[in-house]
Amino acid sequence: MKRFFLLLILWPVATAAFAQAFLPDPGVTIQAPETYLFAHRDTCDLYLDVYQPAPGTDILPDGSRKPTVMYVFGGGFIMGVRNDPFCNPWFKLMLEDGYRVVSIDYRLGLKGVDLRFDLPHLVDAAKKIKNAVDMGVEDAFSAVSYLCAHPEIGVDVNNLVISGSSAGAMISLSSVWESCNSRPLSKGLPEGFHFKGVMSFAGAIMTDTGKPSYAVAPCPHLLIHGTNDGAVEYDKTAVGKRGIYGSSALAEILSLIKCPYQIYRYKGHSHDMAANMKETWPEQKRFLEHAVIAGEALTLDALVDDPAMTVWQTITLDDIYQK
Repeated sequence: MKRFFLLLILWPVATAAFAQAFLPDPGVTIQAPETYLFAHRDTCDLYLDVYQPAPGTDILPDGSRKPTVMYVFGGGFIMGVRNDPFCNPWFKLMLEDGYRVVSIDYRLGLKGVDLRFDLPHLVDAAKKIKNAVDMGVEDAFSAVSYLCAHPEIGVDVNNLVISGSSAGAMISLSSVWESCNSRPLSKGLPEGFHFKGVMSFAGAIMTDTGKPSYAVAPCPHLLIHGTNDGAVEYDKTAVGKRGIYGSSALAEILSLIKCPYQIYRYKGHSHDMAANMKETWPEQKRFLEHAVIAGEALTLDALVDDPAMTVWQTITLDDIYQK
């Protein structure tokens, strides 16, 4: 568990040596978004960007519209921005296929926080990380409430898929869990609100109440994770009621409650799957079309060994300390 917490916080530093492989194509541009201030916080103002799809591409044959994808960025809760150009190629794929994109800010709950990982302080560190996740969930819910209160923006909150990378994936998965259990953070949501789907790139749920359970059936899940992820737990680590439940553990939980899910276990990959949104667009497209739009109760569990996809070196504690 100590190794997980250290890597969760410091992985952006540790992966700096690998960033060149994932720089955005400078030639990829997308139409400038509409930007809205959705929340005032003591420490900052929070904004969301709305990217409109290509005209007419969002309309389905029956006249209904494709869902909107809300994106929550990653960065270990210490860094990251909603409008990182790295995401442009992925956003472009979604927009061209008719999916409106909303990219949101959230408070970076671990930025500047003093964390100590020796054994006597490990529980305190876990509490601080959980608090950072909760702050992100609260901000994501504020964005949903803002969109609901402003229908003129054109986002149907009843047709909303939440998606995130790394820390953002933890926020996304936790947002679904919180809303399904009517936990305190969800009190500001519109009555009866539920996400239509969740897409998680190397995410997990962190709890202090034991294994995640759902009072209300959760939405379909798309889980994309590297089997050798050393930053965000692929399976699970639990001590007492505190634990981190990654994609593999969540797939088992979802299977037991017969919730539709699709999990792609990328063999040998580390935390790079948090950055491979563009590369895994075909899997996302299948999930959105079949599980979300068509409502098919599809369960898919795939171990993927793709030699064409770049694999990062596994991140270790030595890598972090040598930076």
